[in-house]
Amino acid sequence: MKLNIKPFFIAAVLFFGAFTSGFAQDNLVNSLKLNASEKSKDSFTFTEVINIENTPVKNQGSSGTCWSYSANSFLESEMMRNGKKPVELSQIFSARNAYLEKARMYVRMHGAVALGEGGQFHDVINMYRKYGAVPQSVYTGLNYGTDKNKFAEMSAVLDGMLETIVKNPNGKLTPNWDKAYAAVLDTYLGAYPANFTWNGKNYTPETFAKEVVGVNPDDYVELSSFKEYPYYSKFVLLVPDNWAFDQVYNVKINELTETIDNALKNGYTVAWAGDVSEKYFSWKNGVAFVPNKDFDEMTVQEKAELFNGPKEEAVVTEDMRQIAFDNYSTQDDHGMHIVGLAKDQNGKEYYIIKNSWGTTNDYKGYMYMTKEYVKYKTTAIMVNKKAVPAGLAKKLKF
Repeated sequence: MKLNIKPFFIAAVLFFGAFTSGFAQDNLVNSLKLNASEKSKDSFTFTEVINIENTPVKNQGSSGTCWSYSANSFLESEMMRNGKKPVELSQIFSARNAYLEKARMYVRMHGAVALGEGGQFHDVINMYRKYGAVPQSVYTGLNYGTDKNKFAEMSAVLDGMLETIVKNPNGKLTPNWDKAYAAVLDTYLGAYPANFTWNGKNYTPETFAKEVVGVNPDDYVELSSFKEYPYYSKFVLLVPDNWAFDQVYNVKINELTETIDNALKNGYTVAWAGDVSEKYFSWKNGVAFVPNKDFDEMTVQEKAELFNGPKEEAVVTEDMRQIAFDNYSTQDDHGMHIVGLAKDQNGKEYYIIKNSWGTTNDYKGYMYMTKEYVKYKTTAIMVNKKAVPAGLAKKLKF
C-alpha cells in the first residue's frame, strides 16, 4: 500500500511502496487537511451500533508502515476476541522482517519489484508465521534518537544498497549481502530481539507469538473484487506493494460489505486497504463518502460544505469500481482497521475506522466511512475466515 500522486494531493507522495519516505505521514496528513471543514463535526450526529474492543490509536510517524500498524491492531483485537489480555505488538518488528524478505525478493528478481516502505496485510501475517511477534515495548524501532518513526534516511540507504547489489559489481553475488542489509536495519531500528524478557519471563519471538498472542496465521484471508477475474477464485492483486505476489479471493462488490457486516455483527474486526486520496475523503473531519456529483462539477459553495453534514451518495457499481482501478483513480494508498458500525442522524450506516495517524482529527484518530466508499475504493480486506458469511465461505471452498 502506498499513497500515489494525484493532482489535488501533490504533496502526498508516499504511503505504501516506491516513494520518498521523508514525506511520509506528515505531508500526507497536511495535504488531506485541504479538504476539510471547521463545522463538520457539529453537522454530524453519529450513533454507535457496534464498537468492538480495540487498542489505543497509534501514530506511525514519517514512515510508510500503515499496513503494519493496521494489521497489528487487527491482531490485537483478535487477541481480545479470544479472551486474551491485549498486548501492543511491535509494528516495526513486522516491518523490519518484511523489509528483509522484500530485499531478498528484489535481488532475486534483479530489481524488478517495488522498493520502499510499503506492504500488504499478508506481509504481517507471513512475518508472524515465519518470525513470530514481540511487544512494542521490546522493539520500538526508535534506535536513532527520535520519539516517532522517521524512515527517510534509512530507506535511502537501504534502497541504495539494493540498487548496487543488483548491479553486481563483483560479477557474482556474495553470500553476505543480506547480512549487510540486515545490519543496516539493526543499526537504524535496533538489534533483532532473538531473546527478551517480558513480564518476568524469557521469550523468543516465536514462543511469544505462540504463548502470548496465540492467533493462528492460517485463520486469515484477504478478499477483493474485480470483474476482470473469475469470482470465487484467487488472483494476484496487481499493486506495486504486493511484492510477495500473494493471492486474494475475488468476490462480488456487495459481498465485500456483506462480509464486513457479518464480521462486525459476530464480534470480528476487519483490516481495510484502499484509496484515501479522493477529495471526498477527509482525514481532518473523519468522514469519507461518495457524493452523487463529481467534485469538479460542484460549485465553490458545494465544495466548501462537502463535509458539513450527511449528503446524498452515488450508488457504486462493479463497472465504476473496475474503471477507477484501471485508470489509477483507485490505488493502494493506505491501510486502516474497521472496528465498528455507526449511523448518522438520517440512518445511513458508516463503518468506524481506526487510523494510525495519531489523534489530531475530529474523532481523535477514528473515522466514519460509508459503505459506498468501501465498495468503490477498497483494494483488499483481511478477515478471519470464520467471519465470512457461510454462503460465501462455501463458494470460496474454505
